[in-house]
Amino acid sequence: MLKINGERLWASLMAMAEIGATARGGSCRLALSAEDKAGRELFSHWCTAAGLTLSVDAIGNLFARRAGTDKEAAPVMMGSHLDTQPEGGRFDGVYGVLAGLEVIRSLDDHAIQTRKPLEIAVWTNEEGARFTPAMLGSAVFTGTLALDKARATADVDGISVAEALCATGYSGSRPLGGAVDAYFEAHIEQGPILEDNAKSIGVVTGGQAIRWLDVRVEGMAAHAGTTPMPLRKDALYGAAQMIQALEQLAADFAPEGLTTVGELSLAKSSRNTIPGLLNFTVDLRHHRDSEIDAMEQQVRQQLQAIAAQRGLTVTVSPHWISPATPFDAECVACVQTSVDALGYSQQRIVSGAGHDAIHLARYCPTAMIFIPCIGGLSHNEAEDVLPDDVRQGTDVLLNAVLKRAGQAN
Repeated sequence: MLKINGERLWASLMAMAEIGATARGGSCRLALSAEDKAGRELFSHWCTAAGLTLSVDAIGNLFARRAGTDKEAAPVMMGSHLDTQPEGGRFDGVYGVLAGLEVIRSLDDHAIQTRKPLEIAVWTNEEGARFTPAMLGSAVFTGTLALDKARATADVDGISVAEALCATGYSGSRPLGGAVDAYFEAHIEQGPILEDNAKSIGVVTGGQAIRWLDVRVEGMAAHAGTTPMPLRKDALYGAAQMIQALEQLAADFAPEGLTTVGELSLAKSSRNTIPGLLNFTVDLRHHRDSEIDAMEQQVRQQLQAIAAQRGLTVTVSPHWISPATPFDAECVACVQTSVDALGYSQQRIVSGAGHDAIHLARYCPTAMIFIPCIGGLSHNEAEDVLPDDVRQGTDVLLNAVLKRAGQAN
């Protein structure tokens, strides 16, 4: 079994972390920002030095290609993203990109040529922190999201994706999509399961269902000092009861059901005015589509009941839906066979987070490899990993990709 150069990979990760470094040890490279551009340029420099061919498509996805001996074969693709949360960590996304580069560097070290070509993908706006939806670049690549709609999406400052692509020079001419033999993505788990179970590798069998809802609660704004409590239609107190019900609802679907309210905004709020209008978001997750359907139905019923009890009006609108996604059995077997042969501690796991691999799984055979993150912490400047886990995860990626791509005779 082949192994990578762990010290070289770690050095690459630390060099990338210097771009957009934050005061508390994290990273801030919002999609298509100056920092994201600088990260892409550093990656491109490394790829050019490794003899790879670079191309960019119309949504800014960046691809680095290593030729195979079979000129007609579709590429085996690796990758992830370089953009981060506003106060993100040093490994979320970037590990998958640089692990792919280390696979190619290690193949060069061993003078191994593959039959199928290899490609590393840097997907645009995976995080969704600047532009919504998340995983935007891979959605356009796979045809899940129309290019025109994606390019028209604007950030909070009114800057569109199209404008940001032009400003950074990443509005490319490579045709969207195209044949992909298989896609492998290495990633930190972003949760505590592997660490809690003392496992170095997660063999990911698929991604759970995700459903985002937007909730609008309307009551009646009124004076805080002159309106008796029984006569109020307080949108915020109503929303507080609704949010508490959402937390309780998760217990009905435990342990796989998850509910989160991540955003809440009050319209024209004032210290001495009863809130009359607000909006909040709901994030539902479950391993099975049938269960997340039931969760959404209960959310709607419970929120309507609370609104009726308090004389409020509530509107629940779908924002984004990602069905449960099983990964390809043959690609998962490539990962499983590799980790077994390497002898690393491992377990099978379902991805709790959204990843570009979820879009790719509906487009081509796909698998993922997880490594632990310390304390299960991610989307946080304190996000951290162990160098040994980084190395072992990339060893698995190298051997899984080589099994799929084939070694040239």
